[in-house]
Amino acid sequence: MSLTPQRNLPVVYDVTRLVTRGLNPSPNGIDRIDFALARHFLSTPGAGALICTALGPRLTDAARALETVRAIESYWREDGDPAQDAVYRSIVAALKSADSASAAQVRLERRPGFERVARNWRAMRDWAFHLGRPLAEVPQGAIYLNATQFLLDRPWYVRWLDARPDVKPVCVVYDLLPVDFPEFFRPIEATLHPRRNRNICRFASGVVVSAEDVAGRLAAFAAENGRADLPICVTRLPVSPIFETQLAPPEELAGVDFFVVCGTIEPRKNHLLLLNVWRELARKGAAPKLVVVGKRGWLNEAVIDMMARSPALRAHVIEAGGLSTPGLRRLMGSARALLMPSFGEGFGLPVAEALIAGVPVIASNLDVFREVGGDAPDYLDPLDGLGWMQAIRDYAAPDSPRRAATMARMKATKIANNPDGFIESIERFLATL
Repeated sequence: MSLTPQRNLPVVYDVTRLVTRGLNPSPNGIDRIDFALARHFLSTPGAGALICTALGPRLTDAARALETVRAIESYWREDGDPAQDAVYRSIVAALKSADSASAAQVRLERRPGFERVARNWRAMRDWAFHLGRPLAEVPQGAIYLNATQFLLDRPWYVRWLDARPDVKPVCVVYDLLPVDFPEFFRPIEATLHPRRNRNICRFASGVVVSAEDVAGRLAAFAAENGRADLPICVTRLPVSPIFETQLAPPEELAGVDFFVVCGTIEPRKNHLLLLNVWRELARKGAAPKLVVVGKRGWLNEAVIDMMARSPALRAHVIEAGGLSTPGLRRLMGSARALLMPSFGEGFGLPVAEALIAGVPVIASNLDVFREVGGDAPDYLDPLDGLGWMQAIRDYAAPDSPRRAATMARMKATKIANNPDGFIESIERFLATL
């Protein structure tokens, strides 16, 4: 029997960002968390959904929003067979190709058929012109849950909360990186992200974060903005159960040495360090393959140009967007290591995914990574190019002692995953409001 305190207040879950995701070929980390929370809270008694339409934010039925959640997840093939994932098959072909120089030049990306794109556009159009109901009909004392901070920087989007002081807003905050490192983001983010978080400090009855590192930074920001009393719930982000599945290395990748870096291609992820390392390894004739998994983000011209124009990299680096979660799990299973040379993270979900899947991780020596992975990863300074180069060489070696030592630390550390505990922690927090 569950000991989780019973929440008496209904939840109105914000699905505005969620309904736009059907235009993306695969989910990112925030998408997975948003959808997991939506599945839970939209299924609870008395739930409602908030959606931004042409009329502004409106109240709508939870059941209709849940249908959209399920339709998009079906499109993403989150429970599909990697053998049916065209991007995964293309990555395998590029890794195994004897003509690697031409194979790796192709930017591998999932391109949905016209019928699927048209259906998703129709769904977004239907939501845009959905009449819904006025937010005055939000139940008295309800909890408004926004799991992505989407549109919270817009005064017109949060204005209704001024008229409904009985409503208890709760937000999930993943990081304050655009505040602390504006140089890694589009210039507009230096304005919008602080504004989002100031609005959260102004309205929120509570905030959920994924790491103590983020909690400390948010508490300081809240104190600076007059909310030293802001309640903060710290709960570790869940990893998709598929990464817990113990799989034998796929036969199709037997004998292929490669590494994986996973995340949106943007400057904070430090792809440029890896590309410089790979170019030097290629010059010396000792480069394994590198699979760059993730969509193209912002301020990434140098990375994109380097992958496209460097002859040394074209033979060894594969850029892949739109890889399904089952495809990523299978690909990770044969990798020599997951690489995460980031300058900053709010959590670093790929690190947790890899460790739970039993894949070695070489990561930046960030406090948040140590919070997520403990002693299991091999930590390096994100500016230490020579150190990363040596680590790649060591891990690529047959029967690598350094890789074996990391595997031993992983077994000793025993990284836990508890998706139900994530939901239960949030429910316990909401019950205190």
